[in-house]
Amino acid sequence: MTDPGFEVPLHRSLTEPILLGGAPRPLAIVSGTLAAAVGIGLQLWVLGAVLAVVGHTLAVWGAKTDPQFLEVFARHLKYPTHLGV
Repeated sequence: MTDPGFEVPLHRSLTEPILLGGAPRPLAIVSGTLAAAVGIGLQLWVLGAVLAVVGHTLAVWGAKTDPQFLEVFARHLKYPTHLGV
């Protein structure tokens, strides 16, 4: 089907995004840090736990929808809207 010499074996780790517990790694770290700061720093344990669960759940949902949703969202914010819709 393909021309010989034009295919390269590619390891799965090069194509899959880096996830931490199903969420993008940077977002999981930020969410956990924020929850820990609220829970430990402000001594609001329940609110910290709620922030951790809700933040991680939303991040996992976003990663299931599109594993690169953070990059897409950052690119979306970068470009101004030229059409006044």
